[in-house]
Amino acid sequence: MADVAIISGSASDAAIADKVKRVLDENKVSYDAQIISAHRDPDKLDAYIKTSTVKIYIAIAGLSAALPGVIASKTEKPVIGVPVSGTLNGLDALLSIAQMPKGVPVACVGVDNGDNAAWLAVRILKLLKH
Repeated sequence: MADVAIISGSASDAAIADKVKRVLDENKVSYDAQIISAHRDPDKLDAYIKTSTVKIYIAIAGLSAALPGVIASKTEKPVIGVPVSGTLNGLDALLSIAQMPKGVPVACVGVDNGDNAAWLAVRILKLLKH
């Protein structure tokens, strides 16, 4: 059973996912990494969330960055969104993640900052152990 799910919306987000994995590896936190698009594979995403036993989701997404919000709408577990830089330097993704509707909370780290997403997950996991 993994503690953290790292879900990337696209294979092109691999460099950001690698940052997350490096920090989690350094802190001996187990994870499951998946590439699942909220737009192209909604049924696969639903199935993954329904069957997952992870404690925290880290969702990496660019452009409209729907992935973190979709995950947060389907679980009560913490979701950390990582906006990915793109045509608008990641501002579009940042705003999409930061502006979630009430009742659909998503923590948001800086653009391309997979490291901080992992560090936030580590801190949350430490709280859960106490």
